[in-house]
Amino acid sequence: MKLLWHLLNYFVFLYPLYMSFIWTAGGLSFYFRRERKKYSPLDTYPFFSIVIPAHNEEKHIKDTVSNLENLNYSPYEVIVVDDGSIDKTPQILDELVKKYSSWLKVIHLSPNSGKAKALNVGTLFSKGELILVMDADCLLDKNALQSMAWHFVNYPRVGAVTGNPRILNRTTLLGKIQVGEYSSIIGLIKRTQRVLGKILTVSGVIATFRKSALYDCGFFDADTVTEDIDVTWKLEKRFWDIRYEPRALSWILAPESVRGIWKQRVRWAQGGVEVVKKHFNVWSDWRQRRLWPIYIEYVTTILWAFSLAFLAASWLAAYFLYYSGVIGVAPIQPFIPPAWTGSILALVCLFQFMVSLYIDHHYENKSLLKCYLWVIWYPLFYWVINALAVLIGVYNVFIRRGGISVRWKSPDRGLHTLK
Repeated sequence: MKLLWHLLNYFVFLYPLYMSFIWTAGGLSFYFRRERKKYSPLDTYPFFSIVIPAHNEEKHIKDTVSNLENLNYSPYEVIVVDDGSIDKTPQILDELVKKYSSWLKVIHLSPNSGKAKALNVGTLFSKGELILVMDADCLLDKNALQSMAWHFVNYPRVGAVTGNPRILNRTTLLGKIQVGEYSSIIGLIKRTQRVLGKILTVSGVIATFRKSALYDCGFFDADTVTEDIDVTWKLEKRFWDIRYEPRALSWILAPESVRGIWKQRVRWAQGGVEVVKKHFNVWSDWRQRRLWPIYIEYVTTILWAFSLAFLAASWLAAYFLYYSGVIGVAPIQPFIPPAWTGSILALVCLFQFMVSLYIDHHYENKSLLKCYLWVIWYPLFYWVINALAVLIGVYNVFIRRGGISVRWKSPDRGLHTLK
């Protein structure tokens, strides 16, 4: 029992260390081998259809649509799918379509059918060869389409390209922590996974799909809470190439309340668990072997979350029983890491932050450095909160009925934007 306890101790503290090293090395490899290269000019400019699903987005939809007027690309169209909104979103969209009738279309659905079905409807009504999916609070960079189009024009087997979302609201503690997270974690993970050949998921905030690839994989499924993760795996199982394009920037509003963060992370965790459960059959096909590493990584993360919870619960229970007099033997030493482990973990995390800052300063202004002063909260924010979210996500997956249609609600968006 004591041996198992110590093994779990080392697993809990060394797994983040190992992943930090892998993400840092992978991010540097991607940056020096691919990201710094300049793209050749496009020979052709494929038609883009920008599909925006919206549900109760009266506060943001006008800015999002208006921002798309002056993109450095042509031709393109914008399709906003109003999915059963009960606020002023339908009226705002009707006014916008009068103003931007040359390139804007609006589709009203009733009742709320879910984000996946809204995306499918928008895709079916689109004219473009490329379908860019973005959130209703997203401000798209004017050069994003051109950066993404390069991959599709030059590589016929590219089925999707995911962009690089950046946090717009960064005046609160939670906002600043997420700025660091999107750079030092999410950005490095995407780069590393691309180096290894397969990406766990495109970004639901900004991603472009080849329409023929969506037809090939059966479009977006409505039976998972994260349609972006699911469609990524469906495309990769059909041997479409998925790429990460850090130059394709977008600016988003992140949750700034603990409740909003928690609901977001539980949804992400639940979606990941649903996908590894749904796509377990990758292990029965040797051709899918390049998906095995990211499958193993995600399952290992789930095991890590349960190990952390088990150690914490066991230690707290033992100490409670000991000090209450129920048991007379002191519990095993609490699971604090050895000094050398903590020192190495701190150094690797610091190096990871420095690497991400070096890479991402190309896409940000000087405010990024100010946000990095708050990264001391990153271990608690990313590893602990996400671990708890994984536990709830696993629980939700195994009590939900299969085959149901998942409806969505507009998420918590921050209110304090960067001036």
